[in-house]
Amino acid sequence: MNLPARWEAASRNERGTISDISVTGCFMLTGGETMPGEAVHVALELPKDRIIELRGEVVYLTEEIGFAVRFTSEDAGRTQLVKFLNLIISKRRASAPAEG
Repeated sequence: MNLPARWEAASRNERGTISDISVTGCFMLTGGETMPGEAVHVALELPKDRIIELRGEVVYLTEEIGFAVRFTSEDAGRTQLVKFLNLIISKRRASAPAEG
C-alpha cells in the first residue's frame, strides 16, 4: 500500500509516501532528514480529501530512503486509522478469490 502523506518535525515540513502501515506505526518513504527519537507529526492523505493526523516518534531511519515511525498518541487520529485499516482489510477479503 502506498499512501501520500505529509510529515513535520522540528521546523521541517516534508512530503512522503507511506509504504507500510499498521495501527502502531508506519514506514515513510521520503528524502527529508530526521533522527531516531525525534517527535514527528504525520498526516495521511486519503481519497476524497480526508486526512488522518497522527503523532509519533522516529524509531530508525534508512538513509536516502526514509524512516520508521511508532505512533505515540491514542486520540481521534488513531481511532480513524483503525477504522481505515479495517475498511481496507474488509475490501481485500471481499475481493479475494474463493478457495476451494
